[in-house]
Amino acid sequence: MNDRRVAILGGGLYRPGRVRYDNAEEGVAMAYKNMLNDFPNLDPQEIEFVQSSYFSDHLNQQLCMAWIVQDYIGQHRKGGYRIEGGGSTPLDAIINAYFLIKSGQFDLILVVGWEWMSEVDTATTNEFIASASDTDWDFTVGGFYNGYYAALETRHMQLYGETIEDLGRIAVKNRNNAVHNPYSQWRAEHGTGYVTLDDYYKDRIIAWPYRRWDCALISEGACCLLMGSEKVAKKYSNNPMWIDGVGMGTDSMRPGDRLVDWAYHGVYKAEEKIYPPNVEKPITPYPEMANFGFAREAAKQAYAQAGIRNPLKEIDLAELFAPYDGVELCLYEDLMFCRRGEGKTLIREGVVERGGELPCQLSGGLTAFTHPVGATSLLQTLFLYWQLAGLIRKKLGDPTLQVKKAKKAITTGHGGTGCQGGVIIYSKD
Repeated sequence: MNDRRVAILGGGLYRPGRVRYDNAEEGVAMAYKNMLNDFPNLDPQEIEFVQSSYFSDHLNQQLCMAWIVQDYIGQHRKGGYRIEGGGSTPLDAIINAYFLIKSGQFDLILVVGWEWMSEVDTATTNEFIASASDTDWDFTVGGFYNGYYAALETRHMQLYGETIEDLGRIAVKNRNNAVHNPYSQWRAEHGTGYVTLDDYYKDRIIAWPYRRWDCALISEGACCLLMGSEKVAKKYSNNPMWIDGVGMGTDSMRPGDRLVDWAYHGVYKAEEKIYPPNVEKPITPYPEMANFGFAREAAKQAYAQAGIRNPLKEIDLAELFAPYDGVELCLYEDLMFCRRGEGKTLIREGVVERGGELPCQLSGGLTAFTHPVGATSLLQTLFLYWQLAGLIRKKLGDPTLQVKKAKKAITTGHGGTGCQGGVIIYSKD
């Protein structure tokens, strides 16, 4: 691949919430206006391409919604199209824009993402989302993602021994980060007081072992990112955030198939040896149902491209696509922050806490910040941009979440139960 560097130049957002009374195109337009305020030297007509990101036609109650949005923000003369990959949609959109710039086809791309998830009731929203599972086999027997992910986490607990308290520590960590983020849904709904494990234990169970606090929010929100080549980066931004590495991976559609996952069979021999002796070993001991093979594949690619050998030591913070708290714990392992089975140790020892060696979900993540699917990874990336540019105090009105001297960050995205996803490494320099 050629050596054209690609950067995130900045962005804007429309504050997400459980219910927002502006419609989707209005929300995107306000995020776009918010972005333009940071680019006084940008003529919007200099944007060459519009990459749109949204997950569900059903939730929008509109096919080809990207056409409406691009028209609404006055960019309908430019080329553009939609990316869709379940929960990985916005990360895929960033990666696609990266490739379009890297190839030399374009120098300046606007990435817009949104989701309006409350135009139907919550049960219907969950049904629409569940239609991204196998509608011939899983969905037809009552499969919903709360249940799928609860089963995956139960398996990981069986194999490696994390506890409800470990999940609670993650839930509390993320909420106590979110109170310092004025754009978070948690703060909008609950204020700025800290919570404790006792508060977590009082929360109701959704699908054991998950309580409500462990599950991603239903959200309406939008985000815009401006991406550019090195050729134009300094024209528009004093603080470009460079994309140092990208990786992508997939796994079987149905998580139950991962116990006999021929595509992965024998690929990770060292990981296959890490298996408790008291449990019958399946044909595919890694990733099996307990971990995420897509993330290991994507991380390997991204780390190689970025020259990272020890992610725990070399990365300063992480914004992970973790729609359930057990996913965050598993990703610690699959992204090689620690050995398999030791994700629980990172939360127990405070490694991923604010002020720890590798803080994760300082924004609050999907369970406390927000999760408007088509915008989620864009919002997390914008938060990372503010971090690496040293803008947290300015953008949040509170310096508490700022990681001092942060130079490298990682973000992930995935759809389904880890069926497809990616990893991006960002750097300040």
